[in-house]
Amino acid sequence: MEQFQQEIENARQKLKIADHMIFMTYPLVKDNRLLLSVIQNLFLSLSSSMSAILYYERMFKKIPSFNDNFDAKFTAFRTNCVERLKIDEKFVKMISDIRDIIVEHKKSPVEFTRQNKFIICSGSYRMRTITVDEIKKYISETRLFIQEANNIVSRNGRIFA
Repeated sequence: MEQFQQEIENARQKLKIADHMIFMTYPLVKDNRLLLSVIQNLFLSLSSSMSAILYYERMFKKIPSFNDNFDAKFTAFRTNCVERLKIDEKFVKMISDIRDIIVEHKKSPVEFTRQNKFIICSGSYRMRTITVDEIKKYISETRLFIQEANNIVSRNGRIFA
């Protein structure tokens, strides 16, 4: 199995975990801290989908080599793949937004839950709110992105069968 195929499978698995957490586990436990775990799984899913596209493109020598970290991959994806493969900009924005949520959470001195929302405060007390509806929207968009990535990497699927 090629690396891009493993990445697509990993993306599907992480999305399945996030989906189960928000639609099955969250209604039972009603713990808003669970929303952050869902966001982290969504980020891993999006990152794996993006990596699958990059590894596929690199295998066919359509893009130059890139470092194996998120920032390098995101830059390579945005500059080399989005326009040429006609990937919708909303996916790039979503990846960036979800990454910002995770970075803000790691840097935040204060976080709390209130009325079915998870709130992250920065050092200057600028607040970022995460709601269940927002996460459900992210899940549906992530599903579309994985499908798009799968369509891209399946174009020459018979070569690897």
